[in-house]
Amino acid sequence: MPIHIPLITGLYAGLCTLLMLVLGARVSMNRRRHKVGVGTGGNRDLELAVRAHGNAVETIPVALLLLLLFELNGAAAWAVHAAGAVFTIARIAHASGLSSSAGVTQRRFLGMAVTWGVMAVIAVALVVQAVGGWLG
Repeated sequence: MPIHIPLITGLYAGLCTLLMLVLGARVSMNRRRHKVGVGTGGNRDLELAVRAHGNAVETIPVALLLLLLFELNGAAAWAVHAAGAVFTIARIAHASGLSSSAGVTQRRFLGMAVTWGVMAVIAVALVVQAVGGWLG
């Protein structure tokens, strides 16, 4: 069996990590600007930055694990790229929407809906791959 190196997932892991670093830097800059070491001090800008970063940290690792398993299980390269690209764009949209408003924004709503959709599609594909492998 040939060794498969998951280069496609690596691309999206890199891009999503850069997004998380930008969001984390925004938290740090807001903490410094508003002189808040822990928590948010009730500051709206810091609260938005913390949630945008936190939501990324809550969703991106699981989605990347799903994407990696999808790729390692032999999914077509176009399918891995499609899932990774759509997921990454959704995360950027969500972070942008949440960073601008605590209320519902179209970018925030669509970003989260598409994030969950991509994760659900990959999860179902993994189940199908597993069951197909068992059945043979």
